[in-house]
Amino acid sequence: MSSVFLLLRLAAATALVLAPGAILARAVGVRSTSATVAWGLGVIFGAMGVVFLVHASLTLALVLLLVTALCAAPFARRRTTAPPIPGRLFVWGAGVVLGLLLWHVAGEIGGDGIFHLARVQKLVEFGDLSLSSVNEFADGGLHPGYAFPLWHAFLALVATVSFADPAEVVLHEPTVLAPLAVLVAYEAGYALFRRVTPAATAAAATVALVAMAPGHGGAYTALALPATASRQILVPVALALALSAMRTPSKGLLSSAGLASLALAVVHPTYAIFLWIPFGGFLLVRFVWRQDGVRSGALALGALLVPSGLFLIWLVPVIRSTESVSPDAAERMRAFRQYAGQLNGSVDHFSLAPQVFGRSGAVAVAALLLIPMTALAARRRWAAYVVGGSLAIFAITLVPWLFTPFADIVSLSQARRLAGFLPFAFALAGGMGVLVALVGRIAVPLAFGAGIVLQWLYPGDFGYTVEQGGPAWATWIAVAGALVALVVGIVRSRSVGTTAALASALVLLPTFVAGLTDWSPSPERRASPLTPGLVTFLREGVPAGDVVYSDLESSYRIGAAAPVYVCNSPPGHVADTKRNRPYARRAQWRRFNRTGELGIPKRCGAAWLVIDRDRFETSPSLEVVYRDGRYVVYHLPQ
Repeated sequence: MSSVFLLLRLAAATALVLAPGAILARAVGVRSTSATVAWGLGVIFGAMGVVFLVHASLTLALVLLLVTALCAAPFARRRTTAPPIPGRLFVWGAGVVLGLLLWHVAGEIGGDGIFHLARVQKLVEFGDLSLSSVNEFADGGLHPGYAFPLWHAFLALVATVSFADPAEVVLHEPTVLAPLAVLVAYEAGYALFRRVTPAATAAAATVALVAMAPGHGGAYTALALPATASRQILVPVALALALSAMRTPSKGLLSSAGLASLALAVVHPTYAIFLWIPFGGFLLVRFVWRQDGVRSGALALGALLVPSGLFLIWLVPVIRSTESVSPDAAERMRAFRQYAGQLNGSVDHFSLAPQVFGRSGAVAVAALLLIPMTALAARRRWAAYVVGGSLAIFAITLVPWLFTPFADIVSLSQARRLAGFLPFAFALAGGMGVLVALVGRIAVPLAFGAGIVLQWLYPGDFGYTVEQGGPAWATWIAVAGALVALVVGIVRSRSVGTTAALASALVLLPTFVAGLTDWSPSPERRASPLTPGLVTFLREGVPAGDVVYSDLESSYRIGAAAPVYVCNSPPGHVADTKRNRPYARRAQWRRFNRTGELGIPKRCGAAWLVIDRDRFETSPSLEVVYRDGRYVVYHLPQ
């Protein structure tokens, strides 16, 4: 019963936090889930900007959200909006079922989730907020990816309104966000295809790629984290609004698309750039094929470029302090070795390995193999997006003299993720329709058989490093097919809605079956080693904002367990900036563990020392303020 009550509180709190956005979207004449998300985050961005400016708490943000909703409500009531797109309730229901399944596999918070939980904790607990308040290190700098903690603020507001612990929000908010993710994916598909069947297929393909193919709920279990939320929610939100603005340009749609682009850039800056690339390729190919829609396309592209571009300009000073951007020889060598399995070439001249594109499993491989089908629908809008978006991404990632400088600009860690922005879902949905038009009803058993075979041969490679990836030949077939489609420019269209829906469902079915048979919490998400007693002491016995010194792994989790600063953290989870110095901090910890030199934690400003006795034998001559079977806490005199 407590789980049901928590779910209801999280759902109600999410609705209340996004309600001002829904009202504002109606006020500008746009009625969609995508517009609600865009305006909702836009309002939070403005409210948090005021909070950081005056060094207030989240209470002021909640007041500003309420005032905004009250001021916009009269305009929303008088404004006439277009009817909602068909099929939304069915898609929303499917998303609710997926969300409830995610609750079962939530497991434990792990990986980057601990890093983000630490930031949410500080936003909830601190009363004198600023941009630097959420840093993990009291003497560290802003994280270039999360300099303005917009998504963290959204989660903190949900935690505050629902009276839930931030850890519960980070762990279980994906159940609430899953229907939004599925629905905005459907809206993006409908904005491109203007038909229910391919739009639903695109949404289902997205779920298959992201949630089913990896097993254990895949990345959907991390929908509460900024990187996943931006890719699975904010990217389709911005795309749906931009495509809608191309069809029916209006101030409401263009401003909504611009706000969505801004939110995407704030939550995850590089993903805004990664959205520009396929969208720009789409507009170029559409112009080559049809020579129309130049004005509406330019307006939509401008809506995506200008707001996010202005934010990126503001972010430049923070980006310049990051070691992995414009790297020196040593940093480039380190990154090249770290991602060696995903790259071809040498440290000074490299490209993305073609097998990376098919690493997501059977659905990704099927989508690559269906890209050549766009040659038979070359003048359709969806085909232009698939061909233009794919060629733009293929060119940047597979051509070394383009990919190498691109990786220097955005960092190799981020550049390799551009492959995930290939329009797999649209290629599968549109390509399946063309296939049915060609072979008729026989496409149904063919699709089912192909789904089984591809799932058996290419179940996916979802580890941090790529061991096998997908078939490189499928990527090269997709490249050749897209080039042929670009040249052909021939339209061939038939109405095959029902058959295409069945064929699309069957090609996705094996991946869904494989995903559901392995529907259990991922073993990678291990329970926190911090004991309940230690967590209670950190929350109640250590003043908020104090600095705690411990080993790297314990420090990482301590920052998420209580609103405190730490001096160390695993380098893989920390922005490698000049002020953060994660590798130098690691070296200092190793020295302290070897020598017990108390000047090391004192120079960091630490007032508390936490020792994990299961792993380390350091035993300083200091006052013990807490002890349990594993941890000892010392108070460091200042």
